[in-house]
Amino acid sequence: MNLNQRVYKQLLKVPKGKVTTYKELAESVGLKNGQRVIGRIMNQNQYPVIIPCHRVVKSDGNVGGYAYGQDVKTSLLSKEGVKIKNGKVLNFERSVYRF
Repeated sequence: MNLNQRVYKQLLKVPKGKVTTYKELAESVGLKNGQRVIGRIMNQNQYPVIIPCHRVVKSDGNVGGYAYGQDVKTSLLSKEGVKIKNGKVLNFERSVYRF
């Protein structure tokens, strides 16, 4: 299994209504300080409906980027029950899925 597949497999564990961080996801696949690598892998996701890359946010609670735009990412998260205000996840610590 290559790195992208390992990352996507981990990401599938994050349930609707929760988010994880680039750092958490990187560490869960053995990448120390691999946040940028995770960002590139999320950007290359060819199956965003299946692999929920919109559930990956920055460690400070900011929604962060998304291949289809930050507004789309915010909308998808909101539809799943994640509360967002001014580009940040509200109640961030309670919303984060830890592997």
